[in-house]
Amino acid sequence: MLTESQVEKSFRKLFTGGEVTPDLIDKAEELIDRHLRLESPLRHRLSEEIEELRSLCGADSN
Repeated sequence: MLTESQVEKSFRKLFTGGEVTPDLIDKAEELIDRHLRLESPLRHRLSEEIEELRSLCGADSN
């Protein structure tokens, strides 16, 4: 299990310096789902960021 700090670093690293793709969004969601509790404020914040990224790149919601 990763710490919240490690999850956030990994999340940011996914989207650094490259194109946002549906595959990257899926990887970010998997990271959040596997390592953050449902009640985590970080989970909520990163999930909102994923929704924004998804709308910007035109990816379909799952």
